[in-house]
Amino acid sequence: MSTADAIAPVAPVMPGVAPRVLLIRAPYYRAIVDGMTAAATALLGEVNATVETIDVAGAFELPQALRIALRGTTRFDGFVVLGCVVRGETDHYDYICDSAMNGLMNVAVQFGLCLGTALLTVDTIAQAEARSAETGPNKGAEAAVACLKQIALARHLGAA
Repeated sequence: MSTADAIAPVAPVMPGVAPRVLLIRAPYYRAIVDGMTAAATALLGEVNATVETIDVAGAFELPQALRIALRGTTRFDGFVVLGCVVRGETDHYDYICDSAMNGLMNVAVQFGLCLGTALLTVDTIAQAEARSAETGPNKGAEAAVACLKQIALARHLGAA
């Protein structure tokens, strides 16, 4: 399914208390990440989630920040991670994308986290803009829905 064909994200029904979510951003491409943040925050607001937002230097630091958050005293029901990597002329893109995505998945699986991820890995800024625009499909909103669905699942299974 292409971004243009994507169904608009809808907040799931959330059992129990409003969730507490940590939104971790790598705003290297600020306009792109701000667009995804606005959509994610709006969607999380539909379930009255408490959202705390932190920024890191870049995509490579996203999994590190997720793991650091787990060492802190503040407990979160779920996490939403946002960033953008645009292909350049070197292999750097491949290493960063692979390391960041694998790192996020490793932390999420190891610690049983409810994680929604919108780390755009694109060839052009235009592709990123199409996935983070104020109107139409937005990967930030999709990541928020993924996080909320995982929280609902964890609560349903007694894992929250």
